[in-house]
Amino acid sequence: MGIEAKVLGQQVAYPTDYCPLILVPVPRSLNRVIYDIHLPEELFRGYDTWHAYEAGFLTQKGLPVCGVLKIVYSAGSPNIVESKSLKLYLNSLNMTRLGENMAEGIDLFTRIVKSDLEQILDTRVDISFFQQEPEELFFDFNGYALLENDKNAEDLSFTEYDETPALLEENTPGEGEIKVCSHLLRSNCKITKQPDWGSIYIRMKGSRLPNNASLLKYIVSLRNENHFHEEICEMTYKRLWDKFNPEILSITCIYTRRGGIDICPSRANKVEYLPEYIHDPEVLTRKLMRQ
Repeated sequence: MGIEAKVLGQQVAYPTDYCPLILVPVPRSLNRVIYDIHLPEELFRGYDTWHAYEAGFLTQKGLPVCGVLKIVYSAGSPNIVESKSLKLYLNSLNMTRLGENMAEGIDLFTRIVKSDLEQILDTRVDISFFQQEPEELFFDFNGYALLENDKNAEDLSFTEYDETPALLEENTPGEGEIKVCSHLLRSNCKITKQPDWGSIYIRMKGSRLPNNASLLKYIVSLRNENHFHEEICEMTYKRLWDKFNPEILSITCIYTRRGGIDICPSRANKVEYLPEYIHDPEVLTRKLMRQ
């Protein structure tokens, strides 16, 4: 059994006591080698942001403390954490007593989670715990055109539902920039094959760009692809980079939460092209409709 299947697809008893050993690291290299990503640090920069909506613990007096845990770590980490194992791990803390009061408990809780994740990810992890929604919610993707809202989208013929890079066609040559998105992103869990729904935001600038119709067809072709969320983001990035060699390329995938957790990876050829807010551990961003 591969490391990715240690928890996924298995009948696993929910731990009732704090259990860091249930966390499963998955090497990023397992997928990157398939797409010829041997030197990722030369191809892109990026972050993976996780929102855990079912995080909580007890104070020493037994008062439950609940909130949203935001976890951010670099795409340069050697591993990712398998999401079901993270869910089980966070659940194992639900009945753990931490701190004489809520503030002290939150400090202990976040320090414990940070330490445990840094050990398996072998990188710095930034974590914040939000007890309530802030008055202001930020959003990184204003001004992006929704591909499926194009007036010609319904007239297109969609026949490919397995990842097909040959669908990508070049627009009329000439320097330009596009900011487009789609809420039709769907792929499948690598192990269980359960569907994962999401949205994808793409910014590209260069002398060669894909036309909107072909880009939408390509996104739809991911429908039967079996990968983790981070892998879908990097695969799409690599396909567009190889085909169009853009001056600017930035891709963010925002997946619908499953098991109380959503995963939002971003990749860009330079740090300054990454979204500003979604990867800021101190900021909660506006959720999409299905997030």
